[in-house]
Amino acid sequence: MYLKYISIFSASVLLTVTSCSGKKEEEKTVYENTKFKEKDQNTVQVTDQQMQSLGLTETSVQEKTMQKLVRLNGKVDISPSHISSVSSIMGGHIKSIHVINGSHFSKGQILAVVEDPQFIQLQQDYLVTKAQLESARLNFNRQKDLNLSKASSDKILQAAQADYYTLNATLRGLEEKLRIIGINAQGLHSGNIRSRINVYAPFSGFVSEILVNNGQYINPSDTLFELINPSGLLLELKVFENDVNDVKIGQEIMVFNNQNTDKKVSAKIVSLVPSIENGGSLVAVAKLSNPNHEFVKGMYINAEVTVNSRLTMTLPNESVVAFENKNYIFEDLGNKKYKMIPVVTGISDENLTEILKTDPLKNKKIVQKGAYGLLMLLKNKAD
Repeated sequence: MYLKYISIFSASVLLTVTSCSGKKEEEKTVYENTKFKEKDQNTVQVTDQQMQSLGLTETSVQEKTMQKLVRLNGKVDISPSHISSVSSIMGGHIKSIHVINGSHFSKGQILAVVEDPQFIQLQQDYLVTKAQLESARLNFNRQKDLNLSKASSDKILQAAQADYYTLNATLRGLEEKLRIIGINAQGLHSGNIRSRINVYAPFSGFVSEILVNNGQYINPSDTLFELINPSGLLLELKVFENDVNDVKIGQEIMVFNNQNTDKKVSAKIVSLVPSIENGGSLVAVAKLSNPNHEFVKGMYINAEVTVNSRLTMTLPNESVVAFENKNYIFEDLGNKKYKMIPVVTGISDENLTEILKTDPLKNKKIVQKGAYGLLMLLKNKAD
């Protein structure tokens, strides 16, 4: 009988020890990798002064319709077909440059002025040839009349014809050369011969790089400017693995740069490129809906994609605080006492955060404003 009581007592003690051990293991799992390992270190008691300072307000878990907001980041690039190198048709010295790096220009705008005596010679050759052509034309017509009356031989007529055709071809070639360098041959005369030509912009865009300076001698093969056509701007955006299934070709996105986050412009995803370096992630290539001169090649940008509208349980963003890569909320226990509770979050937007597995939180008062202040108090307590 005595041994029976000892056995019952031993079993009872063992059961109690096992129960306590299991409870401690449960607490360890909940607060693993945090500073809040003790049972009483996940609650904080505040004073009237602290409550007033924190401005604590309350809310509760509510069902709301949310849209997942996918945030992307990347850089601005340019399609190779929209990068143009501009040179001068003929060599010469740079007399003046009318643009600077990054400046916007319009089609037909003067980018630079080139000066050289050969421009004078070309115009002179044109005017001389034009005069010679007129003389050759008169002589050709005269020889035709004389040949009809047998007053001149066929050989003389053929020579006159060859001279006229040769000078006419030479004049047309000189006229085309003048057109290419921007001189209107039809309006050219001895009184407006000039030594300078203009280098014009072939389209509207902005200057990526200037490769010359005033006074420099350039050859026809030398590049003076690198110009970018904004219609060829491409946005290369990184899509993280968790968001790969939410981003599709044809989606509209809103893009902004880090210097002006309030000004957003629309773009459309035109292709998705697998990223070998980053496992399952993607690179989304997007194109601006309208050309925008504020975006330049190499600029870092951000983008937002709104997808997957659904009804879900939510809390205001300010109710959820992050600590050591985990998310928490604070429950109001009454009497100025608050308990920190770990939560699993889903999607979020500008105002709300989705809360998963909300059954334990139903009908509980959750701190909205001041949650971060409570975390700081609790952290100091743990320290």
